[in-house]
Amino acid sequence: MSETFEELEIPPDALEQGGIEIVRASIVDGAVSVALRRAFDDPATWGRLLIDLARQAARAYAMETDTSEEEAFERIRAGWEAESLDPNNALN
Repeated sequence: MSETFEELEIPPDALEQGGIEIVRASIVDGAVSVALRRAFDDPATWGRLLIDLARQAARAYAMETDTSEEEAFERIRAGWEAESLDPNNALN
Protein backbone atom coordinates (compact mmCIF):
# COMPACT_ATOMS: atom_id res chain seq x y z
CA MET A 1 0.00 0.00 0.00
CA SER A 2 1.00 3.55 -0.63
CA GLU A 3 2.13 5.76 2.25
CA THR A 4 0.46 8.72 0.56
CA PHE A 5 -3.26 9.04 -0.07
CA GLU A 6 -4.16 8.27 -3.69
CA GLU A 7 -7.38 10.10 -4.42
CA LEU A 8 -9.68 9.44 -7.39
CA GLU A 9 -10.58 12.17 -9.83
CA ILE A 10 -13.96 13.88 -9.50
CA PRO A 11 -16.33 12.50 -12.18
CA PRO A 12 -16.52 14.87 -15.18
CA ASP A 13 -20.32 15.29 -14.98
CA ALA A 14 -20.04 16.27 -11.29
CA LEU A 15 -17.40 18.87 -12.19
CA GLU A 16 -19.63 20.28 -14.92
CA GLN A 17 -23.00 20.14 -13.17
CA GLY A 18 -22.14 20.08 -9.47
CA GLY A 19 -23.36 17.53 -6.98
CA ILE A 20 -22.93 16.22 -3.46
CA GLU A 21 -20.37 13.59 -2.54
CA ILE A 22 -22.19 10.91 -0.55
CA VAL A 23 -19.52 8.25 0.03
CA ARG A 24 -15.74 8.05 0.15
CA ALA A 25 -14.05 4.73 0.81
CA SER A 26 -10.36 3.97 1.22
CA ILE A 27 -8.17 1.03 2.15
CA VAL A 28 -6.03 1.83 5.21
CA ASP A 29 -3.76 -0.89 6.62
CA GLY A 30 -5.82 -3.53 4.79
CA ALA A 31 -9.15 -2.37 6.23
CA VAL A 32 -11.90 -0.29 4.64
CA SER A 33 -12.29 3.25 5.95
CA VAL A 34 -15.56 4.96 4.97
CA ALA A 35 -17.09 8.39 5.31
CA LEU A 36 -20.67 8.87 4.15
CA ARG A 37 -23.71 11.03 4.50
CA ARG A 38 -27.21 9.59 4.82
CA ALA A 39 -28.24 11.39 1.60
CA PHE A 40 -31.53 9.56 0.90
CA ASP A 41 -34.91 9.59 2.65
CA ASP A 42 -35.44 5.88 1.88
CA PRO A 43 -32.65 3.44 2.84
CA ALA A 44 -33.70 1.27 -0.14
CA THR A 45 -31.99 3.84 -2.36
CA TRP A 46 -28.68 2.70 -0.84
CA GLY A 47 -29.46 -0.80 -2.08
CA ARG A 48 -29.88 0.51 -5.64
CA LEU A 49 -26.67 2.52 -5.29
CA LEU A 50 -24.72 -0.52 -4.06
CA ILE A 51 -25.94 -2.62 -7.01
CA ASP A 52 -24.92 0.15 -9.41
CA LEU A 53 -21.46 0.27 -7.79
CA ALA A 54 -21.16 -3.51 -8.09
CA ARG A 55 -22.02 -3.34 -11.80
CA GLN A 56 -19.46 -0.58 -12.37
CA ALA A 57 -16.82 -2.54 -10.45
CA ALA A 58 -17.58 -5.64 -12.55
CA ARG A 59 -17.13 -3.55 -15.72
CA ALA A 60 -13.78 -2.31 -14.42
CA TYR A 61 -12.63 -5.89 -13.79
CA ALA A 62 -13.76 -6.89 -17.28
CA MET A 63 -11.83 -4.00 -18.83
CA GLU A 64 -8.65 -4.47 -16.78
CA THR A 65 -8.41 -8.27 -16.37
CA ASP A 66 -9.28 -11.51 -18.16
CA THR A 67 -12.43 -11.82 -16.03
CA SER A 68 -15.78 -11.30 -17.78
CA GLU A 69 -18.19 -8.69 -16.46
CA GLU A 70 -20.68 -11.45 -15.57
CA GLU A 71 -18.07 -13.50 -13.70
CA ALA A 72 -16.83 -10.44 -11.82
CA PHE A 73 -20.39 -9.49 -10.83
CA GLU A 74 -21.06 -13.03 -9.57
CA ARG A 75 -17.84 -12.94 -7.50
CA ILE A 76 -18.91 -9.57 -6.05
CA ARG A 77 -22.35 -11.02 -5.25
CA ALA A 78 -20.75 -14.09 -3.64
CA GLY A 79 -18.61 -11.82 -1.45
CA TRP A 80 -21.68 -9.81 -0.47
CA GLU A 81 -23.56 -12.96 0.51
CA ALA A 82 -20.62 -14.39 2.46
CA GLU A 83 -20.21 -11.13 4.36
CA SER A 84 -23.93 -10.90 5.11
CA LEU A 85 -23.92 -14.44 6.54
CA ASP A 86 -20.94 -13.78 8.83
CA PRO A 87 -22.31 -13.71 12.43
CA ASN A 88 -19.49 -11.34 13.43
CA ASN A 89 -21.02 -8.68 11.16
CA ALA A 90 -24.58 -8.84 12.52
CA LEU A 91 -26.48 -5.59 13.08
CA ASN A 92 -27.43 -6.56 16.65
